[in-house]
Amino acid sequence: MEAKTIRFIRRGELVALNNVPPDRTLLEVLREDLSCTGTKEGCGEGDCGACTVVLGEARGEAMQYRAINSCIRLAHSIDGMALWTVEDLAADDGSLHPAQEAMVQCHGSQCGFCTPGFVMSLFGMYQNHVCHGKGITRELAQEELSGNLCRCTGYRPILDAAQQMAELPAVKVDELALVSQLKRLKAPASQASSYLAPKTLPALLASRAAHPDAQIVAGCTDVGLWVTKMHMQFGKMLDVTGVQELRRVEHYDNHIAIGAAVTLTDAFDALVAERPQLKTFANRFAGLPVRNSGTLGGNVANGSPIGDSMPLLIALNAHVVLMSTRGHREMALEDFYTGYRKNLLAPDEVLAWIKVPRPRKGEFLRAYKISKRYDDDISAVCLVVNMTLNGNTVAQVSIGAGGVAATPVRATQAESALIGKPWTTEAARKASDALRAQFQPISDMRASAAYRSEVLGNLMQRFWLESQGMQQINLENFQLAEAV
Repeated sequence: MEAKTIRFIRRGELVALNNVPPDRTLLEVLREDLSCTGTKEGCGEGDCGACTVVLGEARGEAMQYRAINSCIRLAHSIDGMALWTVEDLAADDGSLHPAQEAMVQCHGSQCGFCTPGFVMSLFGMYQNHVCHGKGITRELAQEELSGNLCRCTGYRPILDAAQQMAELPAVKVDELALVSQLKRLKAPASQASSYLAPKTLPALLASRAAHPDAQIVAGCTDVGLWVTKMHMQFGKMLDVTGVQELRRVEHYDNHIAIGAAVTLTDAFDALVAERPQLKTFANRFAGLPVRNSGTLGGNVANGSPIGDSMPLLIALNAHVVLMSTRGHREMALEDFYTGYRKNLLAPDEVLAWIKVPRPRKGEFLRAYKISKRYDDDISAVCLVVNMTLNGNTVAQVSIGAGGVAATPVRATQAESALIGKPWTTEAARKASDALRAQFQPISDMRASAAYRSEVLGNLMQRFWLESQGMQQINLENFQLAEAV
């Protein structure tokens, strides 16, 4: 079974690539097939940002731009999109794009290896903010460049460049022409292919039933690692990200339903819109390029015990909806997992929706992530506590934990120690003890078992202090002053 042709728009021209294997990465295609060597391979795992490119999709009559890591993005997943690499930004006369010129003027490059990735992230910021008349604050620049690492500059000149772009002569993409080109690429996807990319939910379910052996991908941020780091090969892929029904966030009276193909960026935006206190936690879920590619459904289905979204969703009492041609079934998220990276999905099923209850009146919610590096790092321990008081009595509490067991888990013993009890320092201490008693974490490269156990209980103590109004103990309240 041959791979279908990949078609995308670059520099205003149609690019068509034939016979690309289903597990070939976008970075490999760019560097080896298209000779776009400006895009660099640094880590090969979506961590350093040297390989960053920008993808564009039509949203009605406007364009949506997203910086992504090309090293862990499968080439076939960009079919029907627009693509920009660092070679595409300068004008025909050689004049630099503001994202490039600002880096030059602010001395934002030293060895230069990371520079193309930074420039592309800056280009994404330029399109999404400057082109809409919005300025770029220091805080926004830090947030959206968190997925790009530099060993030379100390970041200050790069952040300066991000803010200076708006002061340079404007450069605009001809969006009307580009949207017209992209609409002409929206031909029905062929299912006679080693890379299956259905566009509707019925087509997805039919493909899954017909090809239960196909590897499901939903953003590729995990499967991409299996390809680049574990050297796994896949003869057939089933990509859910083109399914229109699953790219939506639907709002109901009692819950929101997040489709499995909704990116992490959009999924967290929906959660933060209802619970603003989650913004910092959402920003710390990897870097922006990873959130722009990865999906909430993919993260949940992968079920890593150190994935940050699952403890949060467990604390929010989320449910998952599994679908197949036989029908659908629903369950609490914590009941979905059966072991390390194992779950209840049948061979013909897909995870379709994540249902998240709306905020309870008076709920006090805190999400804690402990990692070696503050930004763009994987958790050693994650704890999310969601509590509602009736007077001073714990009326409802739900606690999700990550990094302490073979799966993301609900801290049932700590919940039992709290529910119906007065919320006091003694209750918090007993909940801390219950957390340590329920879980026996392992030691690995990120933390020792003893450290994880100690921190787990300490986080409950932090939750108690914050519930009493103490703020200075949390790094969320630290603000880095802008240079003058």
